Amino acid sequence: MSQKILLIEDDDATADYVANGLREHGFVVDRVANGRDGLFHATDAGYDCIVLDRMLPGIDGMAVLSGMRGAGVETPVIILSALGSAEDRVKGLTEGSSDYLTKPFAFAELLARIRLLVRRGRGAAAVETALRCDDLEMDLLGHRVARAGQPIQLQPREFGLLEYLLRHVDQVVTRTMLLEGVWDYHFDPGTNVIDVHVSRLRKKVDDGFARPLLHTVRGAGYRLSANP
Repeated sequence: MSQKILLIEDDDATADYVANGLREHGFVVDRVANGRDGLFHATDAGYDCIVLDRMLPGIDGMAVLSGMRGAGVETPVIILSALGSAEDRVKGLTEGSSDYLTKPFAFAELLARIRLLVRRGRGAAAVETALRCDDLEMDLLGHRVARAGQPIQLQPREFGLLEYLLRHVDQVVTRTMLLEGVWDYHFDPGTNVIDVHVSRLRKKVDDGFARPLLHTVRGAGYRLSANP
């Protein structure tokens, strides 16, 4: 199942940058641009992690954080802020944030921190570090894929697509499931985007191997399985 992130950020450029990057790595992202809507979403739905801008219209990020914790919401929170003094960071952490990242920031660092918080939030015993179907393996921590020991290079969207299929091994996955779980679309865009990505993925995981793993189920969707 894809991990769900709530992004509370009023700057469009920053929000686009973060949301697009997270979606490319397989996350489902809900995005809001003010503190009041952010607090409503944070207390109304289940998220694996919340990325929270400190300076927001309506109510600021610290008030959102305080309201969440007061309502008993323990979801991990990363504060993003241009306020980077030691005093500012300490205040954010003491108010209940799990982490504090100053702007400007590198997306790779934000991604690493989100993944760490999500793993911690799920508990060490529940953490999955690898997914497998027959001789096809995905290393979630190292962001690597191999089949029969041979490395497979995937683009971010291909990695997210394969991760989704690996989490549903031997199950028929419909186009709607892929649109929502990988692309975060809640409507059909009317394009062949899924077919194109599945075709590219199939070439990478099946070409050169005697037994195909990625199957098309006519009229239904796709299935990743060692069984025909």
